[in-house]
Amino acid sequence: MTPRPSALRFGYGTNGLTDLRLDDALALLADLGYDGVGLTLDHMHLDPLAPGLAGRTRQVARRLAELGLTVTVETGARYVLDPRRKHGPSLLDADPRDRERRVGLLLRAVRVAADLGAHAVHCFSGIVPPGTGRATAWPRLAAALAPVVEAAGAAGVPLAVEPEPGHLLATLADFHHLRGLLGDPPALGLTLDIGHCQCLEPLPPADCVRAAAPWLRHVQIEDMRRPVHEHLPFGEGEIDFPPVLAALETAGYRGLTSVELPRHSHAGPRYAEESLPFLRAAAAGARTAAVPEGSTA
Repeated sequence: MTPRPSALRFGYGTNGLTDLRLDDALALLADLGYDGVGLTLDHMHLDPLAPGLAGRTRQVARRLAELGLTVTVETGARYVLDPRRKHGPSLLDADPRDRERRVGLLLRAVRVAADLGAHAVHCFSGIVPPGTGRATAWPRLAAALAPVVEAAGAAGVPLAVEPEPGHLLATLADFHHLRGLLGDPPALGLTLDIGHCQCLEPLPPADCVRAAAPWLRHVQIEDMRRPVHEHLPFGEGEIDFPPVLAALETAGYRGLTSVELPRHSHAGPRYAEESLPFLRAAAAGARTAAVPEGSTA
């Protein structure tokens, strides 16, 4: 029998549509049939530092509602705080004033997410600065994130930290270390990037999903080859996607699974158009394989 349709909800990250105005990007995704959007706060898409943020956020919330799109707020803009240093300043910088600037951005992102009705706010740790030991970096990260986690809890929007290759918090094990340092607050969750699992986790991506399921608040997805951290369009890497999507559905994950192709904005509309049919076919394949022969499920 034909399996039930997938309950997974697919989105596309605006960091892969940076040549489009935000309204055009949202309209494109709705037209293609996406369920939502991974909205990176950046100078071209809901600038978090420009005047009138609250009013502009209300306009975006209305547009999302008109288009029927859900949203996760992402904070990985490369130069939104520092025009010279990628992802700077970070939560790990030696100067506390620099760390405060990053914390301030995250607190703004929490407020934006609450106003948009977002599923989660995404963030990452940053790389360990030269001359800083990990024994110093971990408490520094926990102290910087503590007020953000508190604000996220008060706003009712989970903070979903992403393990990022090359960063202090790079693996699922590192995420659990942070959880322990912060006392396992309910508002602290996980962004799982499926390509990063392929890149450097010891477990296959589907097993990573199962291991991460209790803390999963946001999912980013793309293809990748081990051990190279390069986000690839679907079919150009090594990942077997049906087991990954089956694991997400079995886990009961209902947030967004958002395509993450930040280096493909030059052809973003084409990749957005091609990615959704691929994911839907992979999800259908996963569910077909899960239905035993002769079943009426």
